[in-house]
Amino acid sequence: MRLTDRLSLPQRIVVVAALGLAFAAIGASLPDLATPAHFGWYAYAPLQTTFQSGSPVRLGLSGWPGLLIWLFLIIVWALLSVRILRPAPKARSIAPEPTENS
Repeated sequence: MRLTDRLSLPQRIVVVAALGLAFAAIGASLPDLATPAHFGWYAYAPLQTTFQSGSPVRLGLSGWPGLLIWLFLIIVWALLSVRILRPAPKARSIAPEPTENS
């Protein structure tokens, strides 16, 4: 018995959407782990005291590594979604099947 067997279809859809959002958050933050730290001592005084989040320079992974991370997360999400949305197996009855006597 799977954990999601007791959930209704709308509840399963909410679980799949939540997984998608979680994987989107992971995919957005993983490439930024490769960026250098934006704090610390660099042996000179900073020109400004705040970090500009809207700067045109994008640091971190780009190109193939970023694409591979996103493709991997999409594949994992699709496989988990298929597994979650699969209908629950029907319970087997304990009674033996009737046989025909000629």
